[in-house]
Amino acid sequence: MNISNKKIAIVGLGYVGLPLAVEFGKHRPVLGFDINQARVAQLEAGHDNTLEVAPADLVSARQLSYSSNREDLKSCDIFIVTVPTPIDQANRPDLTPLVKASETVGSALKAGAIVIYESTVYPGCTEEICVPILEQKSGLKFNQDFFCGYSPERINPGDKVNTLTKIRKITSGSTPEVAKAVDSLYGSIITAGTFPAASLRVAEAAKVIENTQRDLNIALVNELSVIFDRLGIDTIDVLEAAGSKWNFLPFRPGMVGGHCIGVDPYYLTHKAEEVGYHPQVILAGRRINDNMARYCARNVIKLMLKNGIDVSRSTVGVMGVTFKENCPDIRNSKVADLIKELRQWNVNVVVSDPWADTEEVKHEYGIELGAIDADHPVDSLVVAVGHNEFRQSTPAALRALCRGDKPVLADVKALFDRNEAGEAGFTVFRL
Repeated sequence: MNISNKKIAIVGLGYVGLPLAVEFGKHRPVLGFDINQARVAQLEAGHDNTLEVAPADLVSARQLSYSSNREDLKSCDIFIVTVPTPIDQANRPDLTPLVKASETVGSALKAGAIVIYESTVYPGCTEEICVPILEQKSGLKFNQDFFCGYSPERINPGDKVNTLTKIRKITSGSTPEVAKAVDSLYGSIITAGTFPAASLRVAEAAKVIENTQRDLNIALVNELSVIFDRLGIDTIDVLEAAGSKWNFLPFRPGMVGGHCIGVDPYYLTHKAEEVGYHPQVILAGRRINDNMARYCARNVIKLMLKNGIDVSRSTVGVMGVTFKENCPDIRNSKVADLIKELRQWNVNVVVSDPWADTEEVKHEYGIELGAIDADHPVDSLVVAVGHNEFRQSTPAALRALCRGDKPVLADVKALFDRNEAGEAGFTVFRL
């Protein structure tokens, strides 16, 4: 199956879809499709507000065009779906974006087309959920008139080293011939190489366990952090000592948010329960990690009370609201949970983040971003995200942002020397 001259449509131009569209657009005709007209207009103007793709790279993709018109999809033969796969408030998979994208693509399918999914799903989702929609909307027969592939995204938002082409790509196809074609397609842009999986379901499972494994390792060190706090031992000191052994895994405690690690395990546990198995270890890890934001907030309150601070009349500054450092991505940020917990104690919370979009934060979480400075001092500080701008500060500089004799510094990411912070006048808490 020769697909080297086929036009590609990338459906969904977010953190995953846009870098893919740009890379393919350097070599062949590509249509970047997104239902958000404002996003399309922004990209046509040469700007990416996710900061994943620089303006110069957008220009370099000379064969890439953008559209929010579904009719334009009919000119394409290969469709790569890169829409979000979130969870709902009950931690159940929300396949709405995937279903709607499949309906849109199905309406544009023609004989010989290939639909490749990159969105993270549970094993079997492509064939059980997406394929019937494609068949119904197109009137075509799967593996006879059209075919499918699955190549899980491995984008790491904010990472300027491990970028799309430098991360090995898992590929798969619904027939052996299609599997080879899909692998060849990605092999044309991924310099790190590809890994052909045995089937669509294997590729789907491989993706979902990548983040489940990481989630569980972080849950372990988070639980250790809770234990060591009660024992009066600094967790980072313990991890650094244990890390002197060559095979000790260097995981650190933290609040696990974002669109992958805090979400993907629920896709796997959902499918496991569908087939009659009730996961224990995976869900235990999820419970631990989902509770860490509240745990951090409650420790701040406890130390403030211990220091004689009138909590209900206090102001706490929170530095950082994105789900990770040096990235504007606020999806599933656990900092929002920390802020919510602080507010339940009637604390006035001032939030500052040089990376986050003010309007997006307000729309998503109802949080107004502001400034934390010496002219508007706070009673305690939470450094929640490890942005470079925060790392460049010092305990003394942070102390100048606080009033009172005994402010609390919650250094969630352990950015600063705790002894220096203590000498600066802080009561320090860190995971």
